[in-house]
Amino acid sequence: MELTEAQAIVEDAVSAKKMVIVVGDCSVKYHGRAASKLSSGERVVIIKGDGSFLVHQNKGMAAINYQPPKGVITTELSDTLLIRASRQSPRELLEATFSKVFFAQSFALSDDSSLRVFGTEKNLSDLIMQSPDLVEEGLTVLNQESPLSKGKIDIFARDKKGNSVVIEVKRRTAGLKEVTQLQRYVDEVDKRLDTSTRGILCAPKITPAALHMLEEKSLEFRTLDFEIHNPSAKIKSIRKKQKGLGDYL
Repeated sequence: MELTEAQAIVEDAVSAKKMVIVVGDCSVKYHGRAASKLSSGERVVIIKGDGSFLVHQNKGMAAINYQPPKGVITTELSDTLLIRASRQSPRELLEATFSKVFFAQSFALSDDSSLRVFGTEKNLSDLIMQSPDLVEEGLTVLNQESPLSKGKIDIFARDKKGNSVVIEVKRRTAGLKEVTQLQRYVDEVDKRLDTSTRGILCAPKITPAALHMLEEKSLEFRTLDFEIHNPSAKIKSIRKKQKGLGDYL
């Protein structure tokens, strides 16, 4: 493709706030909060209607370099095609200089939909709120996302003996960080209510080190078994029985 043709496609796309994709041999320079230089290679440059500017290589998911939205896109043509993305606050400049362009095309994309994620911790917490007996028979839910000095309790409940119960829900394997978080919440509720408070951590799995800490602090673990559908998530079971620390040795 001629560089003049590629330049016209880029400028028309930027003017119309379209997405444009340019594939070719280019070098890349960045000046701003740091400085970087990428020698010549075959790459893909994507410019979006909001001014985002991304440079991709033929490996990895992330852009090798990029400018966030609201960049000012300009071009210059000589024996090469320079595509520049600049920002004033902070002052940044990203330049892709093409010696060859293999492909350039713009697209008027229309997409007003927001991404909906299923199987989040909030989804799982909502499901437990609807059926607290999954965690323990006789459990009464008092509140969800109860604010504390640092953080929020996923589910605050009371057991059939009248004890306060702090429930934390995790969608991935729980580690030391999650146990520490639960203990911090339990301690704060204890001080606020001047009562005995239980802490229950619900997660698909727990690391041996975290399980050891959990047992030392007299906290409890529930194995959370769930499956994700589209457009929903479903809790299959929450089991109280969990391998003891000795089972890992």
